[in-house]
Amino acid sequence: MFESSDFVSGDEEMTEFDEKYLREFGEVLERILAGESLSEEEAYEVFLQVLSNKQPALNQGALLAALRGKGESIEEIAGCWRAIMQADTVKVRFDDGKTLVENCGTGMDRIKTFNISTAAAIVAASLGVPMARHGARAITSRAGTVDIAEALGVDVECGVDVVKSSIEQANLGLFNGMSARVHPEGLFRILKYVRFGSILNISASLANPATPTLGARGVCDQAMLKDVALLMRRLGYRKGIVYTGLDMNGEGSMDEVSILGLTRVVEFSESTMDSYEITPEVMNIKRGTYDDVKPMGDLESEVIEFLKAFVQPSKSSRVDAICANTAPVLYVYGMTGSFSEGAAMARESIESGQALEQLKLWVQTQNRMPEKGMEKLEKYLSFI
Repeated sequence: MFESSDFVSGDEEMTEFDEKYLREFGEVLERILAGESLSEEEAYEVFLQVLSNKQPALNQGALLAALRGKGESIEEIAGCWRAIMQADTVKVRFDDGKTLVENCGTGMDRIKTFNISTAAAIVAASLGVPMARHGARAITSRAGTVDIAEALGVDVECGVDVVKSSIEQANLGLFNGMSARVHPEGLFRILKYVRFGSILNISASLANPATPTLGARGVCDQAMLKDVALLMRRLGYRKGIVYTGLDMNGEGSMDEVSILGLTRVVEFSESTMDSYEITPEVMNIKRGTYDDVKPMGDLESEVIEFLKAFVQPSKSSRVDAICANTAPVLYVYGMTGSFSEGAAMARESIESGQALEQLKLWVQTQNRMPEKGMEKLEKYLSFI
């Protein structure tokens, strides 16, 4: 197997790939294709090669596809996460002991929705929850978290210091997983070209430079709930909620809390793990239809509809979905004792205009050029 010390730096220039490592990498691929899972250490070592570009692009893509075809194990996801965090993440530290929360989805879901998690993060931040987010541009969706934030006026190409300052000043910051300022070795390069779901949807999204310890995470398949909860606890989360939302027939799934039907949940702490189900009615939310949550056809329309939820909440069918997905964030932070209470607090923030003011504050603080950011936001607000 590979010596991990050979692949951390990625400094040496290679005019051709080393035959020894090509053969060893090929043997690993054969094992995966035969249905064998790698240990955490083995996954860590192969992903160090991928991140440092010590394998041709053909092999890198083959590894992602082979793991997806087999089904990634917890050990493989943990090993990939460790490689990204240790060799390819610019980290930030907070001196005030701030307890950070992240909310994120894996993507790869069958039911595509508007970017609910971003809206929920804005609302949660407006209520005082310090949100340290880590996202990407669209890979399997039409508009990813980074795409939406950029269109709204947020500086998504800034360094981690700007994001840190935004979390400190505005309770909200977004680290761009596709930026070389955040992941300088190789993740930015890989994600730039990947257009299919892979191990990176989980391991890379968990590679948050701020290392939050509380999380509300949507997964695309209910079969992943317990495994992702176990993984998050293994990676240092003290408390978290993992959920999969279902449609009205209980068939299609989304990486969001559903207002269409059931949501299956795994809640964990450092010593406990519980599974349960919630419905829209439990949160005092009426059941909606797919039209209430579906994405629009283009980014401009998506941003305008996104903003309508904050500017004209009484005319937006999306508000219920935002409230439902803010609720677990408030709950995991300890601000509320129930999802219904959290959904009600979220609605009050939106209807009072507090959430809109939070969005404006975020655009101003996560920005090297605040004036230009606000110009972009005001342009879209003028369309409403």
